[in-house]
Amino acid sequence: MSIFSKRTIGLLTKHQKEKVIASVLEPQIGCFIQHTDAYDTDLLGTFTQETPRYGSQLDAARKKAVLGMELLGLDIGIANEGVFINDPYAGIMPWNNELLVLIDHQHQLEITGFSGAPAQNNNAYLSHWEELQKFADSALFPSHYLILKPTDEYHPQSRKGIQDLANLRDAFEWAKSLSEKGIVYVENDLRAFANPSRMENIQKATINLANKMASLCPRCHTPGFWVNDIQRGLPCNACGLPTNEEIAKIWACLKCTHKETEGMKVLKFADPSKCHHCNP
Repeated sequence: MSIFSKRTIGLLTKHQKEKVIASVLEPQIGCFIQHTDAYDTDLLGTFTQETPRYGSQLDAARKKAVLGMELLGLDIGIANEGVFINDPYAGIMPWNNELLVLIDHQHQLEITGFSGAPAQNNNAYLSHWEELQKFADSALFPSHYLILKPTDEYHPQSRKGIQDLANLRDAFEWAKSLSEKGIVYVENDLRAFANPSRMENIQKATINLANKMASLCPRCHTPGFWVNDIQRGLPCNACGLPTNEEIAKIWACLKCTHKETEGMKVLKFADPSKCHHCNP
């Protein structure tokens, strides 16, 4: 039986993340998710820049997990933190990285789950209602909520959680009346409950976490036995020199020193198109 079976795991969130997290972990792990919103997690950072994020993405997730455990009086907790960046491939597409952290004080364990995916994260500066209507269509409104600000993205006032046309029109008139230049800034609301694309990515990160929680070290049976490094340098099929392509994955235990190497049994070569010597 898993060390997580029949245990109650605390989850602090005010953005309805408990729905997707519980839907994955409860049936797959056999645990119970206990939700609390007794602390305003926006105090640890907001996407709309009113409050800087508390530390790194992992720092913020850890802080939320510990706060949730303290509020609920539990020795195990989970939390999520998301970031939005440009995609790691071409650097031009909006991208969402979601991180979950599980902290288990009873067994002195910390396990993380992760998922990266394209994001619904549009923004624009505009002056006319017709422009806003066109933007709203491209931003998948109303399934994805919108935020409006007067003048620019740094304005201290905003209207968040806009989810219907009447409120959008009202927010546009409000923002334009406060704008020094008659310009309105609009963006997708990136809070989880307001952005189904992000919520789907949180679910994927939860699946990744659940898989790690169920993966036991072959030696000491500690959960979280997973890939922690990748060995690169697969030789080019044309010139024979090392490339950045993967040779093997290194699996490692979170507690003991046990490691396993996966992928080196069959010698392979990299396609010359992946070789920086053949294709500098």
